[in-house]
Parts: sequence; C-alpha cells; structure tokens
Amino acid sequence: MSVYTTVSRETLQQWLQGYALGSLQELQGIAAGITNTNYFVTTSHGRYVLTLFETLQLDELPYYLSLMSHLARHGVACPAPIADHADRFASLLSGKPACLVSCLQGADVSAPSPAQCRAVGEMLAQMHKASATFPLQMKNPRGPRWWNRIAQRLYPQLPADEAETLRAEIQFQDSRRFDHLPSGVIHADLFRDNVLMDGDQIAGFIDFYYACNDILLYDVAIAVNDWARRDDGSLDDALARALLDGYQSERPLNQDERDSWPVMLRAAALRFWVSRLQDLYQPVTGELTYTKDPAIFRDLLHSHHQRVDFWLD
Repeated sequence: MSVYTTVSRETLQQWLQGYALGSLQELQGIAAGITNTNYFVTTSHGRYVLTLFETLQLDELPYYLSLMSHLARHGVACPAPIADHADRFASLLSGKPACLVSCLQGADVSAPSPAQCRAVGEMLAQMHKASATFPLQMKNPRGPRWWNRIAQRLYPQLPADEAETLRAEIQFQDSRRFDHLPSGVIHADLFRDNVLMDGDQIAGFIDFYYACNDILLYDVAIAVNDWARRDDGSLDDALARALLDGYQSERPLNQDERDSWPVMLRAAALRFWVSRLQDLYQPVTGELTYTKDPAIFRDLLHSHHQRVDFWLD
C-alpha cells in the first residue's frame, strides 16, 4: 500500500457522490507496501480504505472484490467492498480503477506471539474452507512462469554468484510438480502487515489483490516464512509450529502435503526473493514508496536448504 497516484479532495468529493457515504471529512495517504495507491477516507458516515490500482485493470477487479465480499459474508475477518449507486464495487478515479472497502479495527504486529501465529493459521484455514464455494477463477499471476520470465531479465543485473543461486533454485522448482495437492483460493501475500490484530484475535486479513487459485499449501508456506521470521532472518520454531498447529486445527494437511512441505517453503521464499529483486533493480517510481530488502528471502531460501526440522512432527 503506497501513494503512486495523487487524488485531490475535490476529485474525491465528486467521485463520492456515487456512494451513499455522506460528505468527505478527511483524506490521508497510506505509505506502506509497494503495489497500489491507498488512502484512508473518512466521511460523515464512517472510515474506509480507498485503493487505486496501479497495474490491475477494471475488468480484472471483480475476482478480488467479489472474493472479499464472499469471505466477509462467510465469517472470515476481512474488509467488505462498498458498492456504489450503480451496484459496482469499482470504477475509475483519477484515471485508475478504484474501490472503497470497510476500514477494520486493529493493527499489524511486528513481533507476533505464538498465540497470534496460531490465530493466523486458524483463520487462514477457515478462509481456505470458506472460499471452496467461491465460483470465480484466477490463475496465479506470479507463479513459476512469472518468476522464470522476471529472472531472465534480472540475471544480467545481478552479481554472478547471486544469479547462479537464483538460476539453480528456479531449475529445482521447475523439476517439481504439485498438481496432486489440494488447491483453491489463496491469499498469496499473508505477511504480518496484511493482518490486523486485536490482541490475540484476528481483526482482519487485508490486501487481497494477489489472491488467486493455486495450491493451498503454498499459502501456508508464504505465511510461515514471514510470521515465524525473527529480526535476524532465522525462523522461530515456536512461531512456525503455532501457525501450523492453528491451521491444522481447522484443515489437517494430508500426507502428500506433508511430503511436499519442505519444497513449498522454498517456493514461497523464491517468489518473494524474485519480486523484491524486481523492485530493487527495476523499480516503479512512486510518491511515498520504499523498497524491501530482497536478501531476506535469499537468506531464508538458503536456510531452508539446510533445514531438518519442518515443524510437522
């Protein structure tokens, strides 16, 4: 979440006439994340989050916004999109597709506890189960084809040893297949800054704009790689076990998933190493943006190579 596209109060006031949300009181940019433009919008009726999509097109948004609406109706803690007078969840604002969603209480946490990790695992499994009846489909836009394509552009820019490490891991992942594993809707970006906590309870999962249909275990690996990571980059065994225990209390992993878990952890680390390398070497200019360190996931990937305890015993 960042500010790439500046929206004036006057422009927003005019756009809000299409909603039954009262008059605009406050507009505040959100300077976090790296993909879309986000603002807090306060009206006389309440507080909302405004998102302007910098890469997604208007005709691509029904999957994400309908998914959030579906999950909210099924009891999953997440923002609910607000429909305008034309019953649309999204329309153009300042030349970009835009939507409003409910603003949830709670805050993200930088140093989660085992209880919080367990709650994240439980809610993630509940999300996977609730989305089983969601009718729309979206292929993962940042799966193996994507990381292969981006890596080809990155190799000439990387130090030789880093390029070789990246090439070797991609070849390793390309030799593996996961089609036999349970699949469905995944969040695909469930980092600590995409979960709002209220104490040890989940106030909401947010930022569903990487959501897609893919392997459910991959979603769990993405979450563990971030939620269990210490400041020094290593993974905390207690946090990892708590998240996995919470997840399996709602949706136990089958034997195929357990067997694939070590490789899936590496796949999840690879995906975010590639995206952060892309942000570093091929940045998109923004007004309030920052680049996250790709070395975190390079080092995490290396640690997964050496790991013997995967927290499933």
